Amino acid sequence: MVPERVISRVPWLEGLSAAGRRELAARGVTRQFAAEQVLWRRGDQPRGLFVVLEGAVRVVRGSGGRQYVLHREGPGGTLGEVPLFGGGTYPATVIAEEPTECLVLSLPAIEAAVARDPRLASLLLGRLSGRVRELASRLDRVTTQPVARRLAAYLLRRHEESTGSFTLGQSQTRVAEDLGTVREVVVRELRALAGVKMISRISPGRYRVTDEAALRAMVSSRAPISRTP
Repeated sequence: MVPERVISRVPWLEGLSAAGRRELAARGVTRQFAAEQVLWRRGDQPRGLFVVLEGAVRVVRGSGGRQYVLHREGPGGTLGEVPLFGGGTYPATVIAEEPTECLVLSLPAIEAAVARDPRLASLLLGRLSGRVRELASRLDRVTTQPVARRLAAYLLRRHEESTGSFTLGQSQTRVAEDLGTVREVVVRELRALAGVKMISRISPGRYRVTDEAALRAMVSSRAPISRTP
């Protein structure tokens, strides 16, 4: 059981009736996870629908020492829907990126809330539809865009969030997981972009965009990916 105010912290549940929120509050529990703690591993049995209240998690798959990020979830994000509703085990591993709190709802809790307010079923389907759309978009980027172009887009986002120079915001290994590649390729592509003067490395781990127009042209495919300065 959790206070009803916990349910109100989930934006996509705002349209739920008071009766539906009460049902979820009566049956829900919260769990806390430390940074880098594994919520569950691929192949584990499902334990409920997890809704991120605070913090952030990444969902990863991989083998042979290489893993890639399927998606990330912050406050309001949901996890564990596929095995909970479709059966089977968890298809991916989930790791907290920072101290994270989740609301956990069992299948009986969700079924009871749907009986109280059928709109919950539509809200959950909306979440699943958004996930499919996101995964399709990520798959399209990974399969149709070279790593250099994906990295250029990532650097532009970091540049836009900064007021000058910027860091990658995470380790090179994590960037590689985000981009669907390996660290060695990220290192090589950073050097290549610096070699053609699109970015500069001003100190260990810190960069500056030196030719924003060229970098944007690369991202939008209006320019070839050059390997020579």
